[in-house]
Amino acid sequence: MTETLTIRDNRTGRDYEVAITDGTIRAADLKQIAVDGEPGLATYDPGFVNTASCRSAITYIDGDAGILEYRGYPIEQLAESSTFLEVAYLLLNGELPNSAQLEQWTHDITFHTFLHENIKTFIEGFRYDAHPMGMTMAAIAALSTFYPDARDIGDPDNRKLQATRLIAKMPTLGAFAFRHGQGKPYVYPDNELSYVDNFLAMLFKMSERKYDADPRLSRALEILFILHADHEQNCSANAVRSVGSSGVDPYSAIAAGVGALYGPLHGGANEAVLRMLRRIGDVSNIPEFIEGVKAGNERLMGFGHRVYKNYDPRAKIIKQAADGVFEVTGVNPLLKIALELEKIALEDEYFVSRKLYPNVDFYSGLIYEALQFPPEMFTVLFAIGRMPGWLAQWEELSGDKEQKIARPKQVYTGARTRDFVPIDKR
Repeated sequence: MTETLTIRDNRTGRDYEVAITDGTIRAADLKQIAVDGEPGLATYDPGFVNTASCRSAITYIDGDAGILEYRGYPIEQLAESSTFLEVAYLLLNGELPNSAQLEQWTHDITFHTFLHENIKTFIEGFRYDAHPMGMTMAAIAALSTFYPDARDIGDPDNRKLQATRLIAKMPTLGAFAFRHGQGKPYVYPDNELSYVDNFLAMLFKMSERKYDADPRLSRALEILFILHADHEQNCSANAVRSVGSSGVDPYSAIAAGVGALYGPLHGGANEAVLRMLRRIGDVSNIPEFIEGVKAGNERLMGFGHRVYKNYDPRAKIIKQAADGVFEVTGVNPLLKIALELEKIALEDEYFVSRKLYPNVDFYSGLIYEALQFPPEMFTVLFAIGRMPGWLAQWEELSGDKEQKIARPKQVYTGARTRDFVPIDKR
């Protein structure tokens, strides 16, 4: 039996019946609700807070229950038992790889980690103090000129090739941007290393013949990549889908996602957490800070989420991963402040009643800082982890026959039918 919604237009007294599918009604069905001679109704939803723009089988989130699943697999199980490349394969293909598939996938990724030398020259052209995220975004867009075949988005095998290239080259791009800012020579990929170990070698290798990353640091970074791999229709995924809906190549669409992630309200939140913890300065100052938050004079960064009204499941996993990192690097003095701040906030009725729980950004910045990354690199690390999710969203968009080029409606509030005034009479 088809579920329906009956709507009465009190302007005209007419009743309308619209179908309910998967808990939604089609916005286009509202167009029939109209006063004679006027356009039909549209929805007004700034920020898309209650509008579904697509059907997706990639990521499931239940914000009230604190659930995050990739293709049906709980994030807790993936973070504990899988590798980042396994998760990337899962997101793109819908299933976890078997041994032979993972071996081939790892080989394909490893084969494509090197950059064209002209891309290296392109990166060298940036100022010494250029932001690494801006460099990464520009370099990804530039890759579209190196792979003109990427414009053939109607070919599934071609789309798969571009996805492989992007996942493979992201750590190399990120590492080159990192080294550029430090004035250090670029380190080329080492095909004998794993995905994460290779990235760490390209970041930190100096004169040693072989860079051996501590496995605890490598695993912590891998977990962070897994946790960031996708997060449903967030700002950057929406940007990838919106730009991708024009039929453009994936490099250009992904560059749009990087641009969205660049923003402090999206990818830069963990840096804001570090600034907050430094401003607090000492555990003894937390009660005063908490009162400042309640009075509206301070902002509690790293708590609360647009989707989660419960403890962000990623935050629990990151908190555990932090222990392994600090065993190697020593405890970040800000951690003590963070732990006490979390304890107080989770017990205070003001925050509990507002469902303000720690999110993924609360601890990730502490780990990145312990790994010797400057704050400007945090969003680049986020982008490396998010790449398979963006590509899975783009691939799903490419095969969705319901999708059209993104073109939201507007509510026009400006002047109408004004007569032009010659410049000498203005």
